[in-house]
This record gives sequence, structure tokens and C-alpha cells, in this order.
Amino acid sequence: MTNNIEPTILILLADRCKLLRQKKNLTQEDVLNDTGIHIGRIETGKRDISITTLKKLCDYFEISISEFLLSIESNPVSEFD
Repeated sequence: MTNNIEPTILILLADRCKLLRQKKNLTQEDVLNDTGIHIGRIETGKRDISITTLKKLCDYFEISISEFLLSIESNPVSEFD
């Protein structure tokens, strides 16, 4: 079975994760050490993200999943408020 995920969605998820990380002045290594999640793989837009990983990252960045997803849907190219 092939992965039919829309590449644009993966890029939007990647960009949001990277923005959140950068806004907290964290390195990819910081996130890996704190969460066990290799965010570098997600930030390339080549790796899909599971809902459990998304939940863990949202908790780590102190935002809700809905806030994360709504920000992508409403304004895909700007930073979080």
C-alpha cells in the first residue's frame, strides 16, 4: 500500500512544528531529548505524523491540537499569534 498523504499537508505540518520549536528557541536535539520525538524527520515534510505524536508535541509546546490544526487551516503561511 502506498502513502497517499497530500504532500502539501505534510509541508504545512512540518512548517508549523518548526515554527513552534523556533518560537521556544529550541533545537531539534532539545525536542528529541525532552520528548523522544525526532522532530527533524517531521520538519522535512517527508514523514507523516501520527495523532499520538502530534498530541505529545502539542502538549510539549503548550498548545491544543485544535489550535495547531486550525492555525494551518486558517492561515497556512503565517506564524501563530
